Amino acid sequence: MSGSRSVRSGNNRKGIDTMSNFKTTHRRKPVGALALALCLVSVPAALRCEEAGVAGETASTSSVLVQGVDANALAAAVEAVGGEVTHELGIIDAVAANLSVSQRGALESSGIVARIYDNHTVETAARKVKTRDEPEIVREPRYPPLMGAELLHKEGHTGYGATIAVLDTGFFAHKATLRNSLADVRLLAQYDAIKGLLVNKRHTNESSDNNGHGGHVAGVALNSERDSETGMYRGLAPDADLVAVKAFDASGKGTYADVIRGIDWVVANQARFGIRVLNLSFSAPPRSYYWDDPLNQAVMAAWRAGIVVVASAGNGGPDAMTIGVPGNIPYVITVGAMTDNYTPYELTDDRLTYFSSAGPTVEGFVKPDLIAPGGHILSVMDGATTIAREHPEFHDSRYYFTMSGTSQAAAIVSGMAALLLETSPGLTPDDVKCRLMMTARPSVDKEGNLAVSVFQQGAGLVDAYDAAYSRASGCANQGLDIEKDLMGIEHYAGLARQAEDGSYYIEGLDGFAWGDGFAWGDGFAWGDGFAWGDGFAWGDGFAWGDGFAWGDGFAWGDGFAWGDGFAWGDGFAWGDGLMEPMSINTWVEQE
Repeated sequence: MSGSRSVRSGNNRKGIDTMSNFKTTHRRKPVGALALALCLVSVPAALRCEEAGVAGETASTSSVLVQGVDANALAAAVEAVGGEVTHELGIIDAVAANLSVSQRGALESSGIVARIYDNHTVETAARKVKTRDEPEIVREPRYPPLMGAELLHKEGHTGYGATIAVLDTGFFAHKATLRNSLADVRLLAQYDAIKGLLVNKRHTNESSDNNGHGGHVAGVALNSERDSETGMYRGLAPDADLVAVKAFDASGKGTYADVIRGIDWVVANQARFGIRVLNLSFSAPPRSYYWDDPLNQAVMAAWRAGIVVVASAGNGGPDAMTIGVPGNIPYVITVGAMTDNYTPYELTDDRLTYFSSAGPTVEGFVKPDLIAPGGHILSVMDGATTIAREHPEFHDSRYYFTMSGTSQAAAIVSGMAALLLETSPGLTPDDVKCRLMMTARPSVDKEGNLAVSVFQQGAGLVDAYDAAYSRASGCANQGLDIEKDLMGIEHYAGLARQAEDGSYYIEGLDGFAWGDGFAWGDGFAWGDGFAWGDGFAWGDGFAWGDGFAWGDGFAWGDGFAWGDGFAWGDGFAWGDGLMEPMSINTWVEQE
């Protein structure tokens, strides 16, 4: 794999040879290529396509993503061979379509198609996952820990003027998410990416979340109710506006095409609704390098457009290299989860959750970037939704539900991003990421050394107040050029490497103790039973210095390899792909 390999994504591909690097999994003989050429010449010719045999096999079709240089031309080509266009995905210059085998073959040989991906159904996995053997203990849940946000609230900073788009299972019309702290309706729009419809304004305030996950996540980010005991808001950004994008159904199922269409709509309506933050609380196993994944391409385009994208790391931990899509994108803010261990005022027993996914990524980037609370988080959920019915013991029989996951941790950081953008509206996505990372507090032991690997905690635990008043800049995504990345001109690798003993380290980092090969320490091993030791504290005095050298990227080269050779291979294609579940609500034990 070389740095010159093209990737078809984004909206600008001037000068790119769309076929020079295209490989198809199915090396079948082209079907109807001459007929296709005639079909593409004119409308009258297109009307004769079915007579030419190109549009046959309509009884047996499959859903695919067809990518090239121009989505409109692709749509015309699909229709010309008799296929059915189901989604227009201009954000990655693609369309989703139902095609027969012969229609697909004709498109592959047409000369205008760069790549065809299978668009199999992806689904959530709402099941109980046993993470460790221990007796069931009933403990009190808590509202999202505000991580310094309450100090900003007292100063009048509540996220007002910033809009968070939550792409998930829909919207729960609870007053705490429907209205801000002034009782004004702050739900600006609901878009159904499954149907491709903007909900009628007369019904905008109605619930659309039959699963429960989307409403819970939105509540974590911007619940406007106050706690009766403390008087503090129950959400991070109680006055931020909300746009709800439904891309998963009641059972948590969706497709790449639905999610990409949702992101496409968010970017297209960014200015209309003032969208500054996009929350993506779902995760799928990576099936390729980050730049080859069509969903990742759409997410990168959103970041390039000026939207702060916050993604969950995934609930596949604690093993290394378990960061999911789209959290494996180097540009976005990827969030892992910690828990207060049910002792909110005792910091020394805080720990990472057992389920929180860890890095590095396949491309050598340190992920997650940050961690935030993700254990036993209380937020709004309709009792009639799928999750609430499957786990009634965690519902209060009214409007609140307790849930753990990196989904909730990501929502906390999305709320923080809205607070930063209210205090400093001119911040770019890179600026927001830089300030959140620079002011994070890493876990340290009694000697002041890192207690947990950077591949588990990134820069550490977020701090909203310090981030809002930080003036840091230029410390995130250094050495990366998202425009070149999207155009396929250049892709990037990080500085993480694997030692002969299997541990991971940061290559060539002067002044920090990673150069000799970072081992996980006496209290933690990936394969020996996972122990947290005596606990650790979040160090206020720990300084990262002038920046995050381990976050830098460099141009991808042929020489990059993991140990004995980890590579997707040039022959990897999405022909059999997208079968892995895209999980937005994988059930994990409360921590």
